[in-house]
Amino acid sequence: MHEKGGARAPCGHYPALTIFVQANNITCMSKQLPAPEDGFYEAERYCSEESMGFLMRRIMLSLVNDVDRQLAAQGHDLTHAQWAPLYLLYKGRASTLAEMARELQIDPGALTRTLDRLEAKGLCRRVRSTEDRRVSHLSLTESGLTAAAQVPFVLSDVQNAYLKGFTHEEWQQLLGMLHRLVVNADAHRGRDAQG
Repeated sequence: MHEKGGARAPCGHYPALTIFVQANNITCMSKQLPAPEDGFYEAERYCSEESMGFLMRRIMLSLVNDVDRQLAAQGHDLTHAQWAPLYLLYKGRASTLAEMARELQIDPGALTRTLDRLEAKGLCRRVRSTEDRRVSHLSLTESGLTAAAQVPFVLSDVQNAYLKGFTHEEWQQLLGMLHRLVVNADAHRGRDAQG
């Protein structure tokens, strides 16, 4: 909430003093102002400039576009939909379509089409399981390994550019807050599934 003389400042209009205070006293503010019982957002005053979802989506879209551009500049014709599965295989975090769909939180049908394209490019292969013919195990080819190995370098480069001017403590605080949001999101999704 942004207050000025007891009244809330209009959405997107922040006096210079408020910006200065917010930038320099984030930890103090979080200790002094408890969360309101009815939440931080009000439908009557809702605007995207203060929406965490809008801001996170804007950052994510920008980050993905920058990573895609850098990979293209290195000669890897890969979009986010393609380099994300490759990177999961590279890190050993998924080896089947079902595992990958869960990890990426995308529809298995859409992922199947992406894997078809990656296989056509010679970047991955699918091998039928000898134990369950319905399951295919995924693995990287040599070309896929080379492409996937570039992803963490590009991700690090882009994210470091976005964090320019942050201190180590601010970076750690940001990560902590994002982890808390993930926990809250998982709990909220779990309540929705039960209800």
